[in-house]
Amino acid sequence: MEEKSIWAQLRWPIKAIIIAIPIIGIGYWAFDSGKFDAASHKNGSLTDSIAGRTDTSAAKTTDDKRTFNYSPEKPVNGEYKGVVEVGASGFNSFVVNIDKEKNWEIISKDFGKSFVYEGMANTADIRTGLKDYIGAMFDKGVKSRNIHFVISSGAQKEPKTALISSELKKMGYVVNLVTAEQEGKLALKCVLPKSYYDNSFVVDIGSGNTKISWISGDVKSAEAPGAKYYEKDLKDDAVYAEVKATAEKIPAAKREVCFIIGGVPYELAKQIRNGEERFTVLNDPEKYNTDKVKIKSGVNIYKAIKDATNCDTFVFDWDANFTIGFLLSVK
Repeated sequence: MEEKSIWAQLRWPIKAIIIAIPIIGIGYWAFDSGKFDAASHKNGSLTDSIAGRTDTSAAKTTDDKRTFNYSPEKPVNGEYKGVVEVGASGFNSFVVNIDKEKNWEIISKDFGKSFVYEGMANTADIRTGLKDYIGAMFDKGVKSRNIHFVISSGAQKEPKTALISSELKKMGYVVNLVTAEQEGKLALKCVLPKSYYDNSFVVDIGSGNTKISWISGDVKSAEAPGAKYYEKDLKDDAVYAEVKATAEKIPAAKREVCFIIGGVPYELAKQIRNGEERFTVLNDPEKYNTDKVKIKSGVNIYKAIKDATNCDTFVFDWDANFTIGFLLSVK
């Protein structure tokens, strides 16, 4: 009886242990599996995170193409006016609709494609070319009294310009000669929106010279070498230093955005333009590689201005030209 009593007392604890052993085993397996699943989940989260960073990086690469969202006011009951720029490398022409409030829009533009100096061997060629050029403006609805000719400061140094000016005068047209300082001010009048007067500046990189302008009470303008400085045997380092010193005159408060125009900025913007956008934000100068000496020289000027001002937003306006600023100043 005593042995039975002892067995009876031990029988249920032993059974409980026997039953518990597989349960513990199952529990351990479940726990171990849980650790694996957790590790797997954790590894999965890391993978997702890495993938997320990769996607973000790709998005940044895509977003490297910056945009400038600004819409100028359209002219109301405007009048068509035409202007031809006789430049150092050729001719640019514009037909512009301008209203009484000086709001304007481009009707047509031609950047040096109609003819260039090399195609004008003598006065007869010049006269014929000019007549064709003027006739194209008539066809667009510009009245004779609203056609103007402007000879840029850089072009005035070209011998061929004197012949062109002489022929224009014989045809009854007034030829307007502008200085580099006037060009800078006219460029600003055309390209700088009123809402940016307080914090921005303007650059016009021409072949003959570079004009930098800003508003400080009135319009200030400074001149530096142009993109064809190599023809004057000027060295890159010397031009960089001169342009940088000139750009440093811009007040610190005026360096937020640069509105930039000219032949070289046109070529740079053309590489990255999105469709027919009016404004193109240029890439950093270091991102432009070219074998063309004029473009390379212009990029050197662009870099000097960027380094001097620490401005990171250079906006090219596809419709702007200093001669449109001249039209805006005509009463």
